[in-house]
Amino acid sequence: MNFALVLLWSLSITNVVAELSLPQNLTLLTLNTQYILTWDWDQTTTGNAVTFTAEYIAVFEMKMKKDWSRVCDGTTHTRCDLTGSDLLYLGRYMLRVRASAGGLHSHWVYKDFCPHIDASLGPPSRVELAPVGNQLEVNICGPLTSTQGSMKAPVGNQLDVNISDPLTSTQGSMEDHIPSLYYHILYWSRSDDPQGLNPKVEVSSENLVTLPELEAWTWYCVMVQSRYDYYNKTSGYTAPQCMQTEGDTPYWQIFLYFLVSMVVCFLFVLLPSYAAFRFYRVLKYAFYPSIQLPAHIQEYLCDSSPGSDIPRLLTAKAELCSPPSELEQDSGRHSRQGSGDSGVYSTEGGSAQQGRSGGESIRRDQEVDSWQTLEQVKMEEIGRESTDERVLDEGVVDVGV
Repeated sequence: MNFALVLLWSLSITNVVAELSLPQNLTLLTLNTQYILTWDWDQTTTGNAVTFTAEYIAVFEMKMKKDWSRVCDGTTHTRCDLTGSDLLYLGRYMLRVRASAGGLHSHWVYKDFCPHIDASLGPPSRVELAPVGNQLEVNICGPLTSTQGSMKAPVGNQLDVNISDPLTSTQGSMEDHIPSLYYHILYWSRSDDPQGLNPKVEVSSENLVTLPELEAWTWYCVMVQSRYDYYNKTSGYTAPQCMQTEGDTPYWQIFLYFLVSMVVCFLFVLLPSYAAFRFYRVLKYAFYPSIQLPAHIQEYLCDSSPGSDIPRLLTAKAELCSPPSELEQDSGRHSRQGSGDSGVYSTEGGSAQQGRSGGESIRRDQEVDSWQTLEQVKMEEIGRESTDERVLDEGVVDVGV
């Protein structure tokens, strides 16, 4: 009786399972250590909402009858991300998926998965180009030799290609999982082969590769591909990167740099200075003209006779229009008085003193003449004719006396 009930229950479960169709076309989308399981589902088989369950287990654990590890449970998407499940890259796993709807379940659909065989290999994570520069070789453990400690001359017509390894989902290097990883480098001249239809090939397992036999001052483009020959894995190529090689600077380029520097210097240094100088000249000509007044007008404006109401001209030579100072007037007056006294003394003295007084009067007359000459020259420069006539009259009187 109990056996019959169990048999009927098993048949009912089989009939329920058979009511749901199976997920179709299980596919893995992989890149390095990123794994996404996808499948197809015909939604016309049922009107109820369908959910899916995805699980995995290592093949060696199946033999030990261990439990399956569930990754996606009750998802409505037709994909399941296995990246965070820490699957070993050199391991072998069994994956399975089933559909569920309204308490009904479909059969499991299985797929075998080996990451090191089935997972796709990605391109280098980064590629950088740089001209080959100076390199210094120094032996820090011993004395310098003829070939050590010398500076290599820079080779301007070569390029260094710095390649970064493909990265795992945890930002590690794929070389940790694939020790025999190497790179396929394509490079071409942009002037000779713009489309890169006939590129040159360089193969290297190093991350720093120097491209030889390049022309100076020429643009070259580079693409890099990752490769793993054991399982025939090849990645896509990186996007083309271009750089110009270096070399000796041509004379025309030196002349062009000099010409450009001269133009820049003129525009930013000489031109503002010239404009400031011209502005200064305009201001100077406007407020300080170089044309002077005629001489007769200057004499008229310099008239400083007593009682004159004519204004004096204020110029750089204003001292020519100013009257003599008190010290000059006193010295002139003293000379005239001394000459007069000598004359009187000479007329009133005796015969015994006449010779001496005559000699003194001659010297005084000479001094008077010199003072008169100085005063006359000064008066002529100043333009005071009235003062000149007065001095001449006084000199005649002194000599006559």
